[in-house]
Amino acid sequence: MGMKSSVLLLAACLLLTACGADSGKGSAPAPSPEAQQEQSSPGQMEKEKELNMNVNQDAASKEQMQNPSEPNEMQEAEQQPADPAPPGSEIASIQPQYHMNSVYRIVPNEESVPANTVLLTFDDGPKDEALIHRMIDILDKHDAKAIFFVNGYRVKANPELLRLIHERGQIIGNHSWDHIDLKKESPEVVRQQIVDVQNIVEETIGEKPKFFRPPFGSGGDAVKAIVEENGMLYMTWSNGSLDWESKYKNKPEAIIQNVLDQLHPGSNILMHELPWTADALDGLLTELEQQGYHFVHPESIELTIR
Repeated sequence: MGMKSSVLLLAACLLLTACGADSGKGSAPAPSPEAQQEQSSPGQMEKEKELNMNVNQDAASKEQMQNPSEPNEMQEAEQQPADPAPPGSEIASIQPQYHMNSVYRIVPNEESVPANTVLLTFDDGPKDEALIHRMIDILDKHDAKAIFFVNGYRVKANPELLRLIHERGQIIGNHSWDHIDLKKESPEVVRQQIVDVQNIVEETIGEKPKFFRPPFGSGGDAVKAIVEENGMLYMTWSNGSLDWESKYKNKPEAIIQNVLDQLHPGSNILMHELPWTADALDGLLTELEQQGYHFVHPESIELTIR
């Protein structure tokens, strides 16, 4: 009896061992996530990649909405300010509305253009930074442009002052190199006096003057011809402030009255870069406006006399 029980128990153990081995052969361990990814088809991988990109973009958008003060790169590029226009570029679109006649008055090209206008001009600079700033501040106050007729030797000594006038939107004119009486000089000297100023102004501000005034108003046909060769409008004046005369020094009210006494439509007003002229300027421009005059932009004047 004991022997038989032992045999039956041994047989049962052998049977259980055999069943366990067969079960191990039919089952494989679960593959890792990496293995599953390797076994995925190419199409399935592309879909998963696209899904991940969309999820990342959605997350970035949500983060941007939560932090509006931090612009993304595209917004920063769109918000970059445009490069500022170079000085003087705004005058490129101004069309000629006036011309100058044989007595140097400003005349409208058409009846619809206002005739009550004056041209403001200042000779014999550039000399003094503070004075130039002061005069241009007054011009800006009255929305006025003027021609600053410069001498070459002064530009050579003070190129930064020429740049100042140009950068503040005023117009540069040629007043010869040495401020000599050109009518008494040979054509060779006249040409040098004119061309040298054209060159130094272009070297300093990048453009040549379009207007010329001879010192003392003394020129003649030979000077006019050379001026025309250099593409400029020749002029003297039709209304002199007399600010250069010693008896009007430090008398701004007298300078104002001098201009008003000669005032006419199209006045071409001659003034200078002088302290007492600066003292008179605001009062003069105010009085001109009250009398119904406006200030012609020099760039609206044709470059030929007719």
